[in-house]
Amino acid sequence: MRSYRTLFRTPEFTPFLFSFAAFAAAQTIGGLALGTLVFRATGSPLLSAVSMFGPQLAQLLGAAFLLSGADRLPPRAVLSGLALAFAAGTTVSALPGLPVGAVFAVLLAQGLIASLGGGVRTGLLNDILPKDGYVLGRSVFNMLWGLMQVAGFAAGGALLALLTPRTCLLLAAALYVLSALGTRLGLTARLPRSSGRPSVSATWRTNALLWSSRPRRLTYLGLWIPNGLVVGCESLFVSYDPGAAGTLFACGALGMFVGDMAVGRLVPPALRPRLAVPLRLLLATPYLFFVLQPGVALSAVATTVASVGFGASLVLQERLMSLTPDDLAGQALGLHFVGMSTLQGVSAALAGTVAQLTSPAVALTVLAAGSVTVTLTLAALGRHEERRPAVSGTRPGVLPEPAATD
Repeated sequence: MRSYRTLFRTPEFTPFLFSFAAFAAAQTIGGLALGTLVFRATGSPLLSAVSMFGPQLAQLLGAAFLLSGADRLPPRAVLSGLALAFAAGTTVSALPGLPVGAVFAVLLAQGLIASLGGGVRTGLLNDILPKDGYVLGRSVFNMLWGLMQVAGFAAGGALLALLTPRTCLLLAAALYVLSALGTRLGLTARLPRSSGRPSVSATWRTNALLWSSRPRRLTYLGLWIPNGLVVGCESLFVSYDPGAAGTLFACGALGMFVGDMAVGRLVPPALRPRLAVPLRLLLATPYLFFVLQPGVALSAVATTVASVGFGASLVLQERLMSLTPDDLAGQALGLHFVGMSTLQGVSAALAGTVAQLTSPAVALTVLAAGSVTVTLTLAALGRHEERRPAVSGTRPGVLPEPAATD
């Protein structure tokens, strides 16, 4: 599948995107409104930031306890229920007089169930599209997410200038309901990909199985660490140049859009696997020059070029799916997104610490150098893995089933 026309003619793909767009818009508008509400109530920049981005860290707990549901529950029901749960939580957060502690309890619950939603949603995309359409479909999904973030934050800022934060939260809740309706009416009911009931033990067992394969481990690390360290670089834009931070973030979004479009639409499938390492090197190398403290124009060009390298994630996700049995696709992708979110948060904290001890320019360079080092190390380990003989009767990266024991 090489054309957008063929992609959008695929049954259920358009309603799938519509429901996700409504969900993403609700997240951005609601997150901005809640951050503003918490800041006005507490005067704390820390609590305001945690209210917006703290749920990402809660996803790590969800990955430990809930991810088995990504393949063992019907996807349409999960996504509809998830959107309604977010609508209910957002409505509760808008209640007048609600203590800040209660707001954070709601956010914790939302973060936990969001870890399940990521795996279900990306696993469903894998079901809707044919195998040769996943990369193109995923690139459109990524581009839509970026566009909805820009539009959602812009709309949220405009709405907050006209309405109260609580009213904006109620509008976000309505968008969550719209997402639930789009999922329920636009998608067909599907059986779970895997049998059995979701449980904590099943989550741990499958996570251990996914991690037990060396090729999958290398793929996960390639998805998480170089990407996370570069997001840590981006977290320093404000401290590096407060007046140009908006421009740098916009350039980063533009570069990511171009990278996703190029990898998904223009690069032939046979060539994509060869681009994983070059794209990850491209992702980090331009930030090495920030040690020279370039001006706004050169910084913008470097950021744009670097962000094209985020297209490596599409290549590595395709590799991850080729190494994973179909009945574990949802949990495999869910584990990827939780790990990625966690490493991004950790890298942002690391970047801030290094910048505090040295300078933002030095911290940008240190994290970029770390990303390049990790990419080259993983590439060397990957070449060594390719030279190892595969176990007879298995796909590369998929462990043989253990023999039955009495």
